[in-house]
Amino acid sequence: MKVWLSLVALSACCAQAPPALKSVVGEITSIDGASRQIKLKGDDGAAYTVILGESTSYLRVAPGEKDLKKATKIAFADVMVGDRALALEKDSTLPARAVVIMTKGDLAQKHDQDRAEWQKRGLNGVITAVNAETKQVTISTRGRDAKTVTIDASAANFRRYAPDSVRFADAKPSSFADLQPGDTVRALGDKDEDGTHLKAEELVSGAFETIAGTVDSVDAAAGEVHITNLQTKKPVVVRTNESSLMRRLDPMVAAMLARRLRPDASAGGGGPAAGNAGGARPDGAPGGPGGGFRGPGGGAGGDLQQILERMPPLALAELKKGDAVIVSSSKGPGDSPVTAFAFVAGVEPFLAAAPRTAGQVNLGSWNLDMGGGTEQ
Repeated sequence: MKVWLSLVALSACCAQAPPALKSVVGEITSIDGASRQIKLKGDDGAAYTVILGESTSYLRVAPGEKDLKKATKIAFADVMVGDRALALEKDSTLPARAVVIMTKGDLAQKHDQDRAEWQKRGLNGVITAVNAETKQVTISTRGRDAKTVTIDASAANFRRYAPDSVRFADAKPSSFADLQPGDTVRALGDKDEDGTHLKAEELVSGAFETIAGTVDSVDAAAGEVHITNLQTKKPVVVRTNESSLMRRLDPMVAAMLARRLRPDASAGGGGPAAGNAGGARPDGAPGGPGGGFRGPGGGAGGDLQQILERMPPLALAELKKGDAVIVSSSKGPGDSPVTAFAFVAGVEPFLAAAPRTAGQVNLGSWNLDMGGGTEQ
């Protein structure tokens, strides 16, 4: 997570030095050596063209480094597409004074190191209580070793997932005051011996929801799917983008997941579509974000995110009216459109096994939220 903080911190530091400099931070998308220009996709989502000159200096810093004194001078030829860059300029019409680079290779290595650190020292779960006075939150973790954990967040760096992304890189600065019961959190820090207390260094939070629905219509060109929420019976507009995980479950995998959800019910691949199941199944009790998608009880192989990533990609044009889908997204206000983090089709056996209340599908604690995302 420190990767996306470092260039921003350098930007703030350098922008305060006289003369006043403007800064642009983002990923290099193209390089034009002849015209001495580079194009950036800024962290704010906008596209920028940075003019370079004979006096422009080029520096390379390691991911996580915030001190330019530790930067290494490089040549323009060393700058590559995919590198992360901070461009410092007095005016967008004049050549940049300096371009600070974090190389794509360095970022990949840092990403692997951070992922390993989060796997070793991180935990995730859903907030059950918030104590503003002590700056502590209580969470319920997921998986086979599910437990209640108290997090001391008094010295944590807070981030909050963006409404349309679960990438750490897109998370925004936040504070303890933003935390609410029901939020998903991912925290990094030192745990006590029994793992019931953690002193957080980093804490990322978000409010997520998982929607089961049936397809009403598809606008593949716009990346939108109109569905009917099987729990509320209301229409929902689901937007997808390049970051959305689009997958179709293999029938055997869908049946396996259905058996986990309702081991007491027959969940063969030929079960009725969720949209037509109505009250066909008796009510029952189902078996989250976390570091991935978790099934009920987090049984063996319960990391559904890994399972989904191995499934065939889904194109919106393949969807038909009446298809059953499960969508993971941030919670939106009212009936506003949602942006899918994960959009999964081929879930008819799974939804047929889901318990029902008054004929409505109830996913219980089974969540497809992506609060455990660790992309940088």
